[in-house]
Amino acid sequence: MSDLVSMASYPEPSPTTSVVRLRTTQRLFSTIEGVFHEEVFFLILSVFIGIFSGLAVVCFRLAIDWMHLALLGPLPETHSWRLFAVPSLAGLVVAVLVLHVFPGIRGSGVNQTKAALYIFNGYIPFRTAVGKFICAAIAIGSGQSLGPEDPSLQIGASIASALGRQLEISREKLRLMAPVGAAAGLAAAFNAPISAVLFVIEEVIGRWSAGILGSVVLSAVSSVVIVRWFLGSEPLFRIPVTTFKRPTELIAYAVLGIVGGLASVAFAKSIGYLRPRLKGLPRWTQYFQPAFAGLLLGLIAFLGAPQIMGAGYDAMDQAMHGQYAWKVLAILAVLKIVATTFSFVSGTPGGMFAPTLFIGAMLGGAVGDIERMFFPHLTGSTGTYVLVGMGVLFAGFLRVPMTSVFMVLEVSGNYEIVVPVIVANTFSYLVSRSLQSVPIFDLLTRQDGLILPSLEEEREEAILRVEDAMLPVPAIILNSEDSVDANARRIESSNDPAFLVRMRSSGWSTITREQLQRLAHEGKGEVTLASVLPSQTVPSLYPDLSLDSALRYVNNYALIPVVNRANLLKLEGVISSESVFQKYGTRSKQD
Repeated sequence: MSDLVSMASYPEPSPTTSVVRLRTTQRLFSTIEGVFHEEVFFLILSVFIGIFSGLAVVCFRLAIDWMHLALLGPLPETHSWRLFAVPSLAGLVVAVLVLHVFPGIRGSGVNQTKAALYIFNGYIPFRTAVGKFICAAIAIGSGQSLGPEDPSLQIGASIASALGRQLEISREKLRLMAPVGAAAGLAAAFNAPISAVLFVIEEVIGRWSAGILGSVVLSAVSSVVIVRWFLGSEPLFRIPVTTFKRPTELIAYAVLGIVGGLASVAFAKSIGYLRPRLKGLPRWTQYFQPAFAGLLLGLIAFLGAPQIMGAGYDAMDQAMHGQYAWKVLAILAVLKIVATTFSFVSGTPGGMFAPTLFIGAMLGGAVGDIERMFFPHLTGSTGTYVLVGMGVLFAGFLRVPMTSVFMVLEVSGNYEIVVPVIVANTFSYLVSRSLQSVPIFDLLTRQDGLILPSLEEEREEAILRVEDAMLPVPAIILNSEDSVDANARRIESSNDPAFLVRMRSSGWSTITREQLQRLAHEGKGEVTLASVLPSQTVPSLYPDLSLDSALRYVNNYALIPVVNRANLLKLEGVISSESVFQKYGTRSKQD
């Protein structure tokens, strides 16, 4: 009651004042609402994307485990009839679902997510998430040599895209929904948020800003929290003791990187060769291609290598603890390349992340054991070489060098091996890049007839800088404090069409010969040049800037000064529209 009395004691505002206050409040709320929707709302939405994606991945992993137990049993028995029948029959079921119910879910899903960003304005049908969930769970659970990480990435991207469409967010933000969901799905599948963030930025988006990075990080972290809440915080593998003591051991890891790079090229080339040929066969054969792939890997498992079925996490864990001889490790690496190649090129939905880790783990363990046979002083354990080998194949086959390093560190939790990982991954990446010019994801994209930006090509492309188009410092620089007549006399001996003017406040301006002569003829010869020039100065550039940054200015100014970063009064040179376009023309001819 006292509040009502105190409110009534205030004078009644005038109608004009009320209208002004109302309009001011409306503008304030509209501004806050705009900022909220553009930035804060998107960040909050990223958290919910991570939660929903995490829940979906939890269900996806449980579905795979349930399918595996129901179809193959807890431990697949060698020489069991299930090893033939289950992958083949499941392949037929998956083929029918892919061809008639869920078209467009073939492959891993990384390229589809990237296409949603660059081609389809962030649109991924929610039907894709449903189909990927069902078909990949059946395929991987039945033993197809594929992994759950790539499908989890696409499931997260599809959920994010559907959520963005329901909330009717702007087109610009909708495009980014797919990568944000992809990071959440991949982080949940790997239980590794840092690696997921790096992969999405390194391979899918290719660029980042504070807003993009914040959204991707929030979605990845929230999805991992959900997964650890339901499935526990245990890592994928039981990491043994890893050691690195002598710098000379880096030679051994460099050899592992070279071997891994060669294996990556063989893996990528086999997929690149077989995939278009199988897709070019008559449509009726696509019903039987997944079944044939299942039959082939069933034969491999029947002959004594059931480890190659499915993602193979248990076999990787066993390899880390030295439970296989080097010959077995080498054979498993080769057989996994064969099995994964046929499973993937047959169009079976599933990912290549887990098979890549498997191949790298077996290869790393085999190379490490062989090196220790000839050089007993090497202190690295089998587990160390297995972990480093995982990163080696990741860097060479998927061509994501930064992600590969952090993936190993995040999985192992041991930063003592960071130097061996970096050395081995670098050699693997360089060998792979020199022998396989097109990365695997770009190769698959082009086989599908899509033109997506190659982020590796963009990283490796030489950058034109301002200094490449820079002209020498002009012989004549006008002074704004001198009169118009004095400056006009200085340019009489020059044929240049435009001149730089040094302003009093250490800035720069420009004036053309025609403008200066007109001022002199108009009777303004006695006034200073500063008094007739516009107060707005010409922007300055720096030699190391990308030449693209000059394009926004060259059409508005005759000359643009290029100054030293350490001394803004020191003129390094100038650029003009002619010099910029001439440099781009020379570049296009060279390309």
